[in-house]
Amino acid sequence: MKHRTIISRRAARGFTLVELLAAVSIAGVLSSIAWPSFEGSLQRARRADATLSMAQLQIVQERWYANRGRYGNLAELRLPERSSAGHYRLEVVAADEQAYVAHALASGAQARDAACRSLRLSVSGGVTTRESGADERFGNDAAANRRCWNL
Repeated sequence: MKHRTIISRRAARGFTLVELLAAVSIAGVLSSIAWPSFEGSLQRARRADATLSMAQLQIVQERWYANRGRYGNLAELRLPERSSAGHYRLEVVAADEQAYVAHALASGAQARDAACRSLRLSVSGGVTTRESGADERFGNDAAANRRCWNL
């Protein structure tokens, strides 16, 4: 009778250390597999923040041009230097009567988005060009460029 009491007490204790370590190890492996996919989804969502801000910039630039006959800088356009969610720093690097060039440069956690850290919007003579790259050289090919601009 005494032997049965000892066995039932052991069964009621819970998990052993080995079982707990096995469960934690499995959870770690699964999360390491899932994390890159999750991080990629976050980066795509943050890129949407930049493309939205660049689209707003383009609309305001065209309105400014229609009223003044030239394109303006961010201060003249009264636009913020950060994208709406703050993941990109915006700047108009060139603006005149013919064209403008605007950049969106990743900052904070979005700077880990290796292929799409920099986005450039160029408008000249009614032609819009979108470029992207890991740095300010904007060297992505067409497929990577479409991915960076979420097209």
